[in-house]
Amino acid sequence: MNALDIGLLVAVAVLAAALTGSLLRRRPPKRLPVRPGARRILVPFSGALDPTVLQAAIRIARAEDAVLVPAYLLIVPLRYAEDSPLSDQVKIAMPLLEAVEHAALRAGVPVDARIEKGRTLTHALKRLWQVESFDRIVAPAPVNGHEGFTEKELAWLLTRSPAETVVLKPSPVASAA
Repeated sequence: MNALDIGLLVAVAVLAAALTGSLLRRRPPKRLPVRPGARRILVPFSGALDPTVLQAAIRIARAEDAVLVPAYLLIVPLRYAEDSPLSDQVKIAMPLLEAVEHAALRAGVPVDARIEKGRTLTHALKRLWQVESFDRIVAPAPVNGHEGFTEKELAWLLTRSPAETVVLKPSPVASAA
């Protein structure tokens, strides 16, 4: 072997290592096994999920040996059919759900993520409740007028929820940090 062959082999090895490393980083998170009959904790949200709400939901799920079910709720405008694909909103939802999944998996909590559509947030929740059951719901209240359910939606949620419901309003100071 001459110096050119050795240089070429080294370059190929470095390139292969770089490609393998980048492929490993892009892998979806490893799913944790779900215990049969495990409790299910729903965390519905639209937009970014406040880190305080996420951490509380993860702590509850870990304490109850439960599955965390983050559900991104999409609102379908009236100008579209209810079964419209809404690909622009899904492009926003997927990275947010993936971030939630990574946080839960780092804490050792299994995840079963969802996207549900509806004409309103409450309509999307109602549709989700019709096809799945949950043992607890952790709902984010708005902080400084941003993200989370409105007061009217929270009142609906608390009166119509099919499961024990926790509404969490993080302190504005904690959310700003």
